[in-house]
Amino acid sequence: MPGIKEELSATLAGFQKNAPDFAKLPINAARADVVATFDRSGVIQGGATLPEFELKDATDKLVSANDLLSQGALLITFYRGSWCPFCNIALHHLQARIDDFAAQGVTLVAITPELPDTSLTTTEKLDLKFPVLSDVGNNFARKLGIVWQQPDSLRPVFEKFGHNLPKRNGDDSFEVPVPTTLLVDKTGIVRNVFADPDYTNRLDPEVALGWTKAL
Repeated sequence: MPGIKEELSATLAGFQKNAPDFAKLPINAARADVVATFDRSGVIQGGATLPEFELKDATDKLVSANDLLSQGALLITFYRGSWCPFCNIALHHLQARIDDFAAQGVTLVAITPELPDTSLTTTEKLDLKFPVLSDVGNNFARKLGIVWQQPDSLRPVFEKFGHNLPKRNGDDSFEVPVPTTLLVDKTGIVRNVFADPDYTNRLDPEVALGWTKAL
């Protein structure tokens, strides 16, 4: 299997080469804008206590932070939605290393603004064996300082490609989380943070495994 960086790079190159201008121009402009303007100082930092949450999983069951922490440390990754190819690549690579994380006593958790019906489809499509939780309205992501208000210039692009975010997310805010991964120890303390407003960059699971070995 290609490495995550190679796969992400190939996907971006394919988009730049093949995407029609009506999509490519506003998407590239919005991506450049969020990279330039995202306030990294507002992102949760290592050493902070993870805020409590209670979110529904893909089967509509409520799952709390305490439920998950009772099993040990957590590697939490936020993804924008199943419509995002870069997100799907990141989830696929995490799933491929799930046994390695388990051997370190770490549970993988994915969080998305998409409703449970949509996250269930993602779970089944990617054959994910870890919890996928729905942060409807990005309320939990907002506590971590990782919410991006996408510009309205992207709405026609999403509509053209059939990505109905109001239906998928259950609200019309057009907000998504900045892709972020947190390692949280079993006491609920955030130990490591990766947050990059350039959503074509993702944390390599190998790096995350290195984090876990320092717990």
